[in-house]
Amino acid sequence: MLRLFHVPLSPFCRKVRLTLGEKRVEVELVEERYWEASTDFLRRNPAGKVPVLRHEGKMLAESQAICEYIDELHPNPPLMPRDAAGRYEVRRICAWFDDKFHHEVTANLLYERVNKKLMGKGYPDSQKIKTGAQRVKFHLDYMGWLLERRRWLAGNEMTLADFSAAAHLSCLDYIADVDWDRAPGVRDWYAKIKSRPAFRPLLADQVPGFPAARHYADLDF
Repeated sequence: MLRLFHVPLSPFCRKVRLTLGEKRVEVELVEERYWEASTDFLRRNPAGKVPVLRHEGKMLAESQAICEYIDELHPNPPLMPRDAAGRYEVRRICAWFDDKFHHEVTANLLYERVNKKLMGKGYPDSQKIKTGAQRVKFHLDYMGWLLERRRWLAGNEMTLADFSAAAHLSCLDYIADVDWDRAPGVRDWYAKIKSRPAFRPLLADQVPGFPAARHYADLDF
């Protein structure tokens, strides 16, 4: 069985979990306190980051590379388009969320509200939280604009782009930091993702000291 070293509220780990779940690949989950930088963990990934997937004796790092690796090993259902233009658009949107959204929103909301306490790194920075709350509006508007023109974020089929976005938004939704009323189209898109069997394990996540928002596991939110 595959083994995934992860953190429950890491969007990068969640993207890998969604990909494995969609492919119906069984995986053993091992929570990793990566910020402690243990010798064993640094042997698995010298970069000191999660997720790390153990497969056939190999240690695989970087969420996008892992997801595409899984998609190639288990091609059905496909999560990457067959054409070059389609794959480019999926990778562009994945990078948008894993870079721009993460830097502007996730790091300012989730990391300040939750990760700092878990890591023992002090109190939340109110200015960063304010910045994250402001920037998430821009991203919701951009997603709404995309979804007015497409069935899914990267085109007319569900892809890794949708899992990348849903992974980040699900972490923020856990702490009730998404204004769904602002973007009804995004809300409808998220409801479709949220209702998939691959998403159920994420809805069962519990972080000690940080109870999930009341609506978090509700499919009819």
